[in-house]
Amino acid sequence: MNTATATNLLQGETGEWELVIGLEVHAQVASQSKLFSGAPIGFGAEPNTQVAFVDAAMPGMLPVINRYCVEQAIRTGLGLHAKINNRSVFDRKNYFYADLPQGYQISQFKDPIVGEGTILLDLPDGSTREIGIERIHLEQDAGKSMHDQSPEKSFIDLNRAGVALMEIVSKPDMRSAEEAAEYMKKLRSILRYLGSCDGDMEKGNLRCDANVSVRKPGDKLGTRNEIKNLNSIRNVVNAINFEARRQIEALESGGKIEQATRLFDANTGETRVMRSKEDAHDYRYFPDPDLYPLVFGQDWVGAIKATLPELPDAKKARYMKDFGLSPYDAGVLVADRANADYYEEAAKGNDPKLAANWVTAELFGRLNKEGKDIESSPVSARQLSGLLVLIADNTISGKIAKTVLDEMFASGKDAAVIVKEKGLVQVTDIGAIEAIVDGVLAKAADKVAEYRGGKEGLFGWFVGQVMQASKGKANPASVNEILRKKLAL
Repeated sequence: MNTATATNLLQGETGEWELVIGLEVHAQVASQSKLFSGAPIGFGAEPNTQVAFVDAAMPGMLPVINRYCVEQAIRTGLGLHAKINNRSVFDRKNYFYADLPQGYQISQFKDPIVGEGTILLDLPDGSTREIGIERIHLEQDAGKSMHDQSPEKSFIDLNRAGVALMEIVSKPDMRSAEEAAEYMKKLRSILRYLGSCDGDMEKGNLRCDANVSVRKPGDKLGTRNEIKNLNSIRNVVNAINFEARRQIEALESGGKIEQATRLFDANTGETRVMRSKEDAHDYRYFPDPDLYPLVFGQDWVGAIKATLPELPDAKKARYMKDFGLSPYDAGVLVADRANADYYEEAAKGNDPKLAANWVTAELFGRLNKEGKDIESSPVSARQLSGLLVLIADNTISGKIAKTVLDEMFASGKDAAVIVKEKGLVQVTDIGAIEAIVDGVLAKAADKVAEYRGGKEGLFGWFVGQVMQASKGKANPASVNEILRKKLAL
């Protein structure tokens, strides 16, 4: 395994600086109900319609752990090659927000459900980089303050209160905003493969807090600032880059960095202070007296592990080994599970490299232009497979196939139907192609003389004329072979 070490350095007035980044990702657990109540979960519901008494912190209401949420946390830990702790403890994290009914959050502190793990980044230069996972713990989400309903008052929506979150905490191993972006992409991909979180950042189901500090290479870690609630990968990159520049400028002008929690304004591209220094002791953690320690056997962990799907890294290695795909093509295909499933179905019985080219270049290109994802593709994997068969058996040329794919997108028809209706079958008869070539050469005697006189760059022109004369139906390989023979005479 080619594992690169980070060498990304930022240039300041006083020389080079090293950026140190750790991410805390809040991933909403994919479940039908909340962590400690049976209240449903659904995006876009009317405010305060998905709230149980325990979520609203009504007197006498006791939390009851959701077994499925625990299972999803274990699945995530296994997917990140992490240590599963068979005993963990829920704690009360005490702080006040208007949308936190209890005045504390039920979370985990010293004894999380998942310990150290790793995630492997595929970097643009083809190298890989291992990022450490510090821990994953389960906790409940807060509600939402609504400030746009009235010019005088704020309202509270408790639909999210009690929703199960996995907080996935990385080690401070990242050294650039671009690495942080790749980390978020890879983590989201793994979560989606596992089915433990849908990774939808637009709905707030995956959010990120970035801890950022700078130092001179080789120095001890600098003072960090935490940037809260980054809800897109673009915002992660922009917030980290701004914060790094801000800290370097402050240090180079003789100032010092105060530990603080900051917010990122996507409109201005700047971070600003939200609150000052904040450490674990500020939250006065203590074990929640209403919840026993969470204890389970290794046999349950083993049963969950047996249900894990093939994950992106393993799938990528298989595509490269069994299908002969390049690291880039394999990486593109496995980044999303739906893409990989589509590719494998389309490639059945076909040349896997040809299938990869048509999926990544032609299909994805058209989907991106239409603003669609693979799951809303108007061309099914079975239909694309049918198109590949027609290319492979020389029924149509690659050029004609692109026209056919356009028609498939527009009409939803199978490739074979379109080829038959429009008379697009490729001309493979050597005699017929020779006749077309002879006709082209007879009309361009001057060009033939120039070619034979050493102007070999005209060969492409002759190919184009033959293909035009055949309305694109002549087999390109045969056209090239016949032209070379006749022009050499």
